[in-house]
Amino acid sequence: MYRELLRIENLSAGIEEKEILHNINLNINYGEVHVIMGPNGSGKSTLANVIMNNPEYVVNSGDIFLEGENISELSTDKRARKGLFMSFQTPMEVSGVSVENFIRTAKSTIEDKNISILKFKKELQDEMDKLSMDHSYADRYLNQGFSGGEMKKNEILQMIMLNPKLAILDETDSGLDVDAIRTVSESISRFLNENNSVLIITHHRQLIKSIKPDYVHIMLNGKLVKTGDISFVDKIENEGFSWI
Repeated sequence: MYRELLRIENLSAGIEEKEILHNINLNINYGEVHVIMGPNGSGKSTLANVIMNNPEYVVNSGDIFLEGENISELSTDKRARKGLFMSFQTPMEVSGVSVENFIRTAKSTIEDKNISILKFKKELQDEMDKLSMDHSYADRYLNQGFSGGEMKKNEILQMIMLNPKLAILDETDSGLDVDAIRTVSESISRFLNENNSVLIITHHRQLIKSIKPDYVHIMLNGKLVKTGDISFVDKIENEGFSWI
């Protein structure tokens, strides 16, 4: 039996006077992996940011539902508390806040309870080991001086530790070498279960070939124009988007 997690209805949005998304409709059920592909500038990252309510973007029409609740008017932090998470295409550097403190504070806030420091530290280190991250990164300021690959691994570390209902991964594979892509894809696969879902935005097949998405959506000019299965990924890899 399908359980609906996210539903987007007739969503149009953009920046100031420029509309980027046009009448987007999307349904994601629990336990599903959805992938959005499309050329640069097609609106993929805009959709991710609008779902998370990035204040730079303005919704002109439409609604977003999470577990049947209309969250269109909720602030970003309230959406996060309800189970939304987004991995950024270009993560920010935050001086003065360590990785460990950032994740522990976020987890405590989302779960609305105090978290045992020792238990949290052990869990964090275990997950860092699985991501091939040196434990010293936990004490460093968030993303400060990190390579592109370590930033992306740190985003996945946050996802695993915060355990959201829906993880939106915006080009998490960009800038990663083959070994790092394998490590990240394994962590995403471990994260997935019947009580969560993942929405992956990507240009490449390497990250998703082992995750095996349920649906692949093609976005062009701010519209979701086609939906299919993983065979779309190979077709795009071989032919680009000219066949659409």
